[in-house]
Amino acid sequence: MTVGLEKTNLFKPITVGKNTINQRIAFAPTTRFRATDDHTPSDLMLQHYSDRAQTPGTLLISEATFISPRSGLYPNIPGIWNDKHVQGWKKITDAVHAKGSYMACQLWFLGRVGSPGLLKKHGLDLVSASPLYDSEDSKKAAEAADNPIRALTEEEIHSIIYEDYKNAAINAMNAGFDYVEIHSAHGYMLDQFLQPVSNQRTDNYGGSIEKRARMVLEIVDLLSETIGAEKVAIRLSPWTKFQGMKGDEDSVHPITTFSYVVNELQKRANNGKQLAYLSVVEPRITGGRDIVGLIGDLDISDVVGSNDFVKSLWKGAILQTGNYTYDYPEFSLLKSDVNGDDRTMIGFSRFFTSNPDLVERLKEGHELTPYVRHLFYANHNNGYNTFSNYGKELHYDSEAEEKKRPLSLV
Repeated sequence: MTVGLEKTNLFKPITVGKNTINQRIAFAPTTRFRATDDHTPSDLMLQHYSDRAQTPGTLLISEATFISPRSGLYPNIPGIWNDKHVQGWKKITDAVHAKGSYMACQLWFLGRVGSPGLLKKHGLDLVSASPLYDSEDSKKAAEAADNPIRALTEEEIHSIIYEDYKNAAINAMNAGFDYVEIHSAHGYMLDQFLQPVSNQRTDNYGGSIEKRARMVLEIVDLLSETIGAEKVAIRLSPWTKFQGMKGDEDSVHPITTFSYVVNELQKRANNGKQLAYLSVVEPRITGGRDIVGLIGDLDISDVVGSNDFVKSLWKGAILQTGNYTYDYPEFSLLKSDVNGDDRTMIGFSRFFTSNPDLVERLKEGHELTPYVRHLFYANHNNGYNTFSNYGKELHYDSEAEEKKRPLSLV
């Protein structure tokens, strides 16, 4: 056992929207492919989220969730576009609320990194801000599926904003979520519009920073009006080089683009439209990969970029995520960031997967159970619900758990 983090700001309450969260540890969005084939939440997901809500007052953010069929597709990812999805998610949010915790639904649109084959199967096009692939492999896959990428029309953009995102947000509220989190990070659709490497449009949604940010801000404004700004959050990753993004290598420096976005969000807050929180991904991580390796070998000199500019512009609650366990059990950077002000939360994903009682382990200084990376994106129960609380021994048969497939909650 090491010294716990109970005396840090990590275990002080914080106001997020209209709710008081008991501690500043969040279960960050963690894609795990455990939904059913029709994208309905499953029994495996119900147990997974319920177990991680066990410490009252914990904030859980759902895995990235498709807002409509055209927003994907990947297999066994949950959706939030129809009544069946709503009913399934409602069972999960009810279980989370029964533990005294809170939950946000992360709204996802893949854009150019969707599956061209699966989209083709459903009669849908592979779309993005501009007809630019994120890699040569993506181009080959699209051509093989006879579903080449194309740019969205302005009419389609309006439809996605005012139909898909609005419907998903309303459905999320009907499903019992406390918040929605707009996924605008990691090279997915909204990031594709924000960044010049993937947006070469010359209309109202491309060119200047103001026009590249138009789609994101229109969604923020619409959802703030539809469900209330205090229930809306957004995730950004200024420095990511994931899925064809360039980070600091682009012709337009990320600080220039993202300072504009964050400043616009703060302007809205100043005018009474304060978002629940702003989520930012630290430059130590890009997508699901660490920039500098795993626990114990972080060299800060290898990390390019800093999100300090975000905190200088944004005055509300902020959720920071990205390899805060690199120096476990010292947690030096975590302590510095969470104690540096009175509005920072810290998100964990991989170690929340393997430690359902992560909140208590961090509080008490208990040893963390290692995660099993190669089982993250499986479609069975092994490596998903096969981890126990500290001091508890879970007996199970790996082969049997690998036969447990997701069953619809509806």
